[in-house]
Amino acid sequence: MRAFGAKLLADQSGTSTLEFAFVGPAFFAVIIGTFQTALVFLAQQGLETVAQDSARKLMTGQAQQAAMTASQFKTAACASLPPYMECSKLMVDVSVASSFSNANMNVPTITYNGSGGVTNTFGFNTGSQGSIVVVRVMYLWPVVGGVLNFNLSNQPNGNRLLVATSVLKSEFY
Repeated sequence: MRAFGAKLLADQSGTSTLEFAFVGPAFFAVIIGTFQTALVFLAQQGLETVAQDSARKLMTGQAQQAAMTASQFKTAACASLPPYMECSKLMVDVSVASSFSNANMNVPTITYNGSGGVTNTFGFNTGSQGSIVVVRVMYLWPVVGGVLNFNLSNQPNGNRLLVATSVLKSEFY
């Protein structure tokens, strides 16, 4: 009987499986968290591109000369969205500032109705030649709650509010 116990203690045929059982969950949690973070950064970069393209339309006077409405401007902004983003989740706010130091670049507080729809109304003031214009594009990016209580959402319903802001001075057109 004593020889059997010594043999059992000396047997190491299942140690790799046992070690993986301890380390595996933490490893997968890190992989999932890394993947989720990368997706949020990818979406943020796509939104930054939308803000840049939209701001260019205002800076060069294209939007003003075409007398674009807020809905037409949003449609033009949606044309710059990457294919993995939906136009219905995009929000656009355009305002004029008296100076660069007075430009409102704060993240807006999003309000929701009972069914989870956004109730905010955003402004659309494109200014005129030489105006300082602030363009904020916002997007509700869905995130999945991760393991070990890792969660990137900062809005209800498992969404993360992404905001890209561009401050510009309109050219003389």
